[in-house]
Amino acid sequence: MTFVLVVDDDPAIRRTLSVNLRARGYDVETAGDGRSALQVVDERMPDVVLLDLGLPDLDGVAVLTRLRAFTQVPVIVVSARSEAVDKVEALNLGADDYISKPFSLEELLARVGVATRRTQQETRPERLEVDGLVLDVADSRASRDGEVIHLTPTEWRLVELLVRRRGRLVRQAELLHAVWGPTYERNSNYLRVHLSAIRHKLERDPAAPVLFITEPGLGYRFAPRED
Repeated sequence: MTFVLVVDDDPAIRRTLSVNLRARGYDVETAGDGRSALQVVDERMPDVVLLDLGLPDLDGVAVLTRLRAFTQVPVIVVSARSEAVDKVEALNLGADDYISKPFSLEELLARVGVATRRTQQETRPERLEVDGLVLDVADSRASRDGEVIHLTPTEWRLVELLVRRRGRLVRQAELLHAVWGPTYERNSNYLRVHLSAIRHKLERDPAAPVLFITEPGLGYRFAPRED
């Protein structure tokens, strides 16, 4: 399920966007200020951020700058600031889109859809081959040196999530939420057990993994060496 983070200091806007996005099948979390937004991102990376610029603590521009220091998550600025200079600044800092308040709800929802589709297309490798290991993500098939490797559905879900974020940290809470649901976000032992099984099946040397890397206290990343 696509996860959208709505960052706005206006409770009515947060409520309106939350209700309408959920009605269209999105998973939604809201934040009323910049620090709360960054805390959400630290715990679970969204697929799209809707970001107001006029926040009560950190300015939206500061939030955008901090986000771009470590992630390319799509950011759609939703702001009452309609001057060209504000739009240019936000876009130059890495915003993917800019929509002025008051906005058409249907237009905003359409732009969210465009952003998520573009991200899915950009991060959806169909087939990867690394050091004799072949991962066909689209078809849920794995093999090494021509020999088929069986992964359970849960193992494949974890592999798929990590492979689609190749080279990027995926936090523990995000993996747990995506695979087991929101009530399991603190059960990090689930990840340790399943990542151990994945390494034994997919790494040449499970004791010294080079593909599925643990970032202690943070999460995991799929980080094969570039040829």
